[in-house]
Amino acid sequence: MPESASRPAPSEPSPAVPSDPAGPAPGRHRWLVLAVVGVAQLMVVLDATIVNIALPSAQRALGFTTTDRQWVITAYALAFGGLLIVGGRLSDLLGRKRTFVAGLAGFAVASALGGAAPDFGALVAARAVQGAFGALLAPSALALLITTFTDQRERGKALGIYTAIAGGGGAIGLILGGVLTEYLSWRWCLYVNVAFAALALAGAIPLIRNQPRNPGARLDVPGSLLAAGGLVGIVYGFSQAATSGWGGAPTVGPIVAGAVLLAMFVAVERRVAHPLVPLAIIASRTRGPAYLSALVAGIGLIGAFLLITYYLQDVLGFSPLRAGLAFLPFIVGVVAAANFVSNRGLARFGPKVVVPAGMILAGAAAAWLTGLGVHGGYGPRVAPALVFLGLGTGAIITTAFSLGPVGARPADSGVAAALVNSSNQVGGSLGAALLNTIAATAAANYLTHHRPPVSLPAATVHGDVIAFTFLAILFGAGAVAAGLLFPRLLSPDHASREKVPAGDV
Repeated sequence: MPESASRPAPSEPSPAVPSDPAGPAPGRHRWLVLAVVGVAQLMVVLDATIVNIALPSAQRALGFTTTDRQWVITAYALAFGGLLIVGGRLSDLLGRKRTFVAGLAGFAVASALGGAAPDFGALVAARAVQGAFGALLAPSALALLITTFTDQRERGKALGIYTAIAGGGGAIGLILGGVLTEYLSWRWCLYVNVAFAALALAGAIPLIRNQPRNPGARLDVPGSLLAAGGLVGIVYGFSQAATSGWGGAPTVGPIVAGAVLLAMFVAVERRVAHPLVPLAIIASRTRGPAYLSALVAGIGLIGAFLLITYYLQDVLGFSPLRAGLAFLPFIVGVVAAANFVSNRGLARFGPKVVVPAGMILAGAAAAWLTGLGVHGGYGPRVAPALVFLGLGTGAIITTAFSLGPVGARPADSGVAAALVNSSNQVGGSLGAALLNTIAATAAANYLTHHRPPVSLPAATVHGDVIAFTFLAILFGAGAVAAGLLFPRLLSPDHASREKVPAGDV
């Protein structure tokens, strides 16, 4: 399959930006819409991590186990990632303003219920409902941004801001979570979303224009059930390895069942008249690698955040506030990378260079973290690693969000936008389950095979080192895959002229 960079532009190119029946927002209203979308995106992204800092306090308050702790994060990320594609199709089917507003309102209600949760089960259920409404909200937000900014230069700036929020929002959530947990309660890490949602709703209702439903959009119910079931099975299986072992039936069974369901999903999507995910979207030489890159970045980012958070609080004894502030170097790195890639880097070097470079930087950060110790590891180890992790994931995520939605047909724009977020969030749920399982299993084996007295912090650090070793290898493999799969595109605008022939599907 030749690279799309070598293909001549088709006579009738697919539009880079889906048409907006209501027309673009005039003048400064475009930037006000960006502010509204940015607040909504910040709320959704930071909620993937804001609970991380509060998790040790919530664990002590509600009494759940170390092996179960990842479900507070995974329930959100899994519902979010598993339903994002459905949410994207619903935004095409019902209209983007309707799904955006409904997503905001539902997210606020679920957050209030989670903040008031009396036990672990209620907290996990509320987090799953949050994720479901986030899946309705996020694809609408990105599609609204693309249809609002029709000028290529303005759209590049808007996407740069949007992707900086998407990349840096996780670290902002850690800092905000530290402040709220330190001075109020871990429950306010959920209550705060009500304020974010109210602010976004106050701007969305008067500023965002109504867009009629797409008459060509249909909801693929069998495909939706197969995709969600497959993702849940795989993530659940990884989460069971810590208690049942990697070869146990509770681990292998769900993973195999999930893989079978996803294979059935692909078969169904090839045959139905209105597929949930038209396979041509993924088969694109531009979009497919972008989704894969977002998946790898999600695994690394959320998994690393979880491990570093517990290392800072349980091993080094940081307070929640100090642990949150410790992630400031990450924000510096991700904002710098997002601005450079969106304004100059992607256009100048193309994704074939930018994404592998980001993978290498993130992999170097993970490799550096394999040198963690029980004492004094923040300054020499964690802080530099967070800078490189921010630079690397910022480059990867910015490229994925820039290239993932472009070039899709108007009827598929919501799904194309959703697939970027979905890949990143599914990666996050896999990262939380997989890296937590690897670390917990390695720590337990360390305690079993070493004579007492063996300190729990030493076992925790040993588990973290094994998990970060795996993560470094994963980013290395991601760099190779991105270098091989991405075409030599000069800018996201070139991707909009791509036409995927039937033989590529």
